[in-house]
Amino acid sequence: MTLHVVVGFGPAGAATARLLAARGHAVRVVTRSGRAPEPGIEHVALDAADGARLVEAARGATVLYGCAAPPYHRWATGWPALAASLRTAAEATGAVLVMLGNLYGYGPVDGPLTEDLPLVATGPKGRVRAESWQRARDLHEQGRIRAVEVRASDFFGPGVTDGGHLASRVVPRLLRGKPVSALGDPDAPHSWTYLPDVAAALVEVASDERAWGRAWHAPTLPPLSVRAMADRLAGEAGTAPVPVRGLPPTALALASLFSPQLRELKEIRHQFDRPFTVDSTAYEATFTTRATPLDAQVGSTVTWWRRHLSTKP
Repeated sequence: MTLHVVVGFGPAGAATARLLAARGHAVRVVTRSGRAPEPGIEHVALDAADGARLVEAARGATVLYGCAAPPYHRWATGWPALAASLRTAAEATGAVLVMLGNLYGYGPVDGPLTEDLPLVATGPKGRVRAESWQRARDLHEQGRIRAVEVRASDFFGPGVTDGGHLASRVVPRLLRGKPVSALGDPDAPHSWTYLPDVAAALVEVASDERAWGRAWHAPTLPPLSVRAMADRLAGEAGTAPVPVRGLPPTALALASLFSPQLRELKEIRHQFDRPFTVDSTAYEATFTTRATPLDAQVGSTVTWWRRHLSTKP
């Protein structure tokens, strides 16, 4: 039995940890607050940005998964220390470092996103994510660590709540037949990465040497607009389609006065104002994980949300 250490227990970290446990691995999860243990998973409370403490937590690990993130509005200041700590722990323990990345580092792009595009984002969030991977890749090329990054588009699926653009601002409302708002153009094609596919990709690249030393896009279906996805979710739920309205820049600016989260979304507005397409063919040509069919994605998401909402007070 091998030990896998997962840093972070948000939607992606939780899905990854539970997938590893289901496959019979020993799993240790590191979070600030800790949690009660669950079958096959040990939870440890510590600040993952503390390199010395993370090294001790990762002793004996075969793989170290970086799935944590600072609060969204603190990425520029919080990411460097967290990423440096992950690199320190990987080098000290010899564990393969598997980083969960996103697509911010590319900046605005015309056409599909592929892994060979340069990381030329100029916004603070895009730059800090790009630099985190570039430093890990440099250490990999120096032979000091073994590192790989899996980049995903906006998460979608069971367990994705406040941080998802097809989550708490959309699904609960359409289940009640109420209109939903979308950032940008609700008819612009957009790639959505299904959360269980993200976890499967993270686990797959961890054990395959062909993956190491570069970034990969997680298996992702062809893009669909927010409106099209809302219609599919409503159809699965058995409700009538609901109006889907774009959130114009003036409304976003006003809402941003009261919401740090919305204020920070200005940097990635381009992802929703025009087509945003992720190309994951490189991953699919090399590995076995494939994107889950859309009907299954939509079905499990609606089922999860109904169960989740039924347990809320």
